[in-house]
Parts: sequence; C-alpha cells; structure tokens
Amino acid sequence: MALLPGARRHPCSFQTGEPMRHRARFGIPLTLVLALATAGCATTTTAVDDRAAAGTSGAPTAFSSCGRQLSFDRPPERAVTLDQTSTETLLELGLQERMAGTANLKTKIPAQYQDAYAKVPVIAPKLATGEQLRSATPDFVIGGSTDLYTKDRAGTREELAALGVPTFVSAVDCPQQNEAGKSPFELLFSDYERLGRAFGSEERAGELAREQRAAVAKAGENASKAVGQDGRRPTVVYLYSVFNGMPYVAGRTGLPSEMSRIVGAQNAFDDVDEDWPEVSWEEVARRNPDFIVIGDLSERGRPGDSAAEKRDTMAADPVVSRLAAVRENRIVEVPGIELDPSVRSVHALGLLAAAMKDLGYVR
Repeated sequence: MALLPGARRHPCSFQTGEPMRHRARFGIPLTLVLALATAGCATTTTAVDDRAAAGTSGAPTAFSSCGRQLSFDRPPERAVTLDQTSTETLLELGLQERMAGTANLKTKIPAQYQDAYAKVPVIAPKLATGEQLRSATPDFVIGGSTDLYTKDRAGTREELAALGVPTFVSAVDCPQQNEAGKSPFELLFSDYERLGRAFGSEERAGELAREQRAAVAKAGENASKAVGQDGRRPTVVYLYSVFNGMPYVAGRTGLPSEMSRIVGAQNAFDDVDEDWPEVSWEEVARRNPDFIVIGDLSERGRPGDSAAEKRDTMAADPVVSRLAAVRENRIVEVPGIELDPSVRSVHALGLLAAAMKDLGYVR
C-alpha cells in the first residue's frame, strides 16, 4: 500500500542526528586544501570494477560504494567516521589506529569498544560540519547513510571527491545500487568485507561477517515453529520513537522487517514503503499486533525517547491501552540504535528470537 495518510519519514532519526541549523562554510585555507589533496592514500575513479585485486596490506584495491567507484593505492591512515554505527564498525575491525576522527555519538559506547574509542579524536559531538571534517585532513570518509553527505553537513560526496577524498556509504542505505535480492544483513556484511579490503584487514572483516552470519542463522532456527493468533505468523509493531505525541514505527524498508522474517514473525506495517513512517495510535490499534518491540533511545534524551515513556504513552492512550499486547505486557525492549543497521544489529535480532520463545510464539 502507499504511505498511510499523514505518514512521513521521522525527521529526527537516531542514526543521522539533529538537523543542522547553520550552513557550513566551505571557504578554507589553501594550505588545508593542499593537505587534503596530498594526505589521502586513495582516489575516486569512474571505471573501477568490484572484482579488482583484493586489498592486502599495501596492495591496491577497488570497489564501488553506493554508486561511486573507489580505488585505493594503499590502506587509509586518516579515516573519519560521520556516525556512531560507522565508528563501531571500524573499531570492531580493529582500525582505531587508522582513524583521524569520529562524530555524531548517539548512545554510550559499549564496554568492548571503550578503550579503542578513547584513542580516536572526536571532531564533533553531533553531526560534523564541512569545516570540522576537513580540519581532520581525512584520506577516507565513512558514513552510514547518504544524508550525512550534504552541503550543510559534512559536504557532498562530489565536493569531497574533488579534494581527492573517497567517501563510503553503507550498502544498506543504497539497496538499488547493489546486487538484487541481497538481504539487509547481507548488505551489512558486504560493508565489512569492502572496508576490510580498503584497509587491508580482509581476514578480520571476513571473520566478523562469518560470526554474524552464524548469529543470523541461529536466530532463525525456530522460524518455522512460530505461530501467533489464529495459527498465522505472529505480528509485531516496532515502536522506534514518539515525536510530538505521534508514533514512528518500522515500515517495510527498515531492518526490522528483515528481522521479523528471520525469526518467523510479520511486521504489522510491512505494507508501508518507508523505513520509519509516522502513523497514528489508532492505526497501531487497528493492526492489533501480537507483541510490540520498543526501541529504547533513553540516551538521546528527547521527550518520548525512553522505553519507560513509550510504555506510559501506550498505557495512557484510550485505544492502544486496550490492546492485548499492552494489557498482557507482551512488550520487548531493545536498544534503539540496534534497530538501524549496524555492527550491533545481530544483538537485537537475538533478543527478538529469544522474546518469541518467552512469549510463547515458538511451538
């Protein structure tokens, strides 16, 4: 179905952060332009095949990223990440010594990354401007989504390419640019593998992809045994946030729909062609899900972000409060950041699979 009446993409996504209020200035000293042009160990090209030589330490490599062809003469030494998900991917790959900066921290860094994260300069606590990015003299810039690369944020990919700085975007944000039929998780794993090639860390990247493929397979072990109301697949609503009193839920194109499929459930809003559309509480009630997954965004700090606030809002709503899922506490809490594609998403998938058992939907 088309987007529900009044439905729209969430204006404050957890992954991309606050809208910038001031346009970044792009007039910078000639010395800094020259530093950027000479610091890079990589270049962008327009005719590079993904099948180019695999990147081993010090060896050239090439691949595409969201429609842009990248080639590397040698591994990057001054990478900058524009969002927390990209930062954690590089930390998971053990690349903190190759990072010249990070930005847009949205939630507490997990314990396993804290020591490595402490070694990386923070160029901006929230979204990086063009000036902040360029002052770090990066030779590679990595972001989880295309909307991080705009004139009023870090600068466009074209602007950075003109300075000789290649830019990476998660394949999950550009499914139309990738091999047809690949699941969001497979696209996420392809990010690890391509970044591993760029940095000459193929072995660790391959290991990470194998570990997470195994986690996905384990989460799906009981999918065929999942049964909800009336003998059909259990239905689930993913409540990401509440903004101005209105719920934002997972639509068909977000990662939660794939998570649902893996564990044998059905996203109740799979007919909405959006990642996180705004809907109404009446529409949530009309779909009457078997259970509800709440994204806990407590550390973002906006009204309605925490799991407790979402629970209170549903309990107070005269329509939603009458749902069996609310009355019987069939509610699952997961870290909100893990509902967007990241190195942590398999953790939320595991929580979802376990909840299906706990709630009695696996028979």
